[in-house]
Amino acid sequence: MSTTNKVTTKWLGNMAFESNNPSGHNLKIDIAKEDGGDGSGYRPKALMLSSLAGCSGLDVAALIKKMKLEVDEFTIDTIANLTDEHPKHYDAVTVEYHFTGPNLHEKKLQRAVDLSVEKYCGVMEMFRQFATMEIKTVFHHS
Repeated sequence: MSTTNKVTTKWLGNMAFESNNPSGHNLKIDIAKEDGGDGSGYRPKALMLSSLAGCSGLDVAALIKKMKLEVDEFTIDTIANLTDEHPKHYDAVTVEYHFTGPNLHEKKLQRAVDLSVEKYCGVMEMFRQFATMEIKTVFHHS
């Protein structure tokens, strides 16, 4: 049995759109003023990177809770290379997981990242279909 997700995206005029979400929260999509938009919303390609980080981040956060790990700060930097030719797309993406705290259990945190990257994160799997993925984990001991 497969699940279907449906999102409706409505044109608001000029270059802006509003997209709904099963969560009940809507988001606005727009492009930069220099490209003819109003710069009043999220850029579509950057949203893909947020989806990737959010999906994997949720996995890692759940594992941090489950393993009762001490982490003061957890951020994910997603750096993507955009091709020059149209249709411009990401062909290489680096995902950097940054953990900060005085009592970081590096081995367990790395295991949490690995589980997300290799097993749980569906968005990561989608990205693998069109981009070369590089994963980095950085520990900042405070």
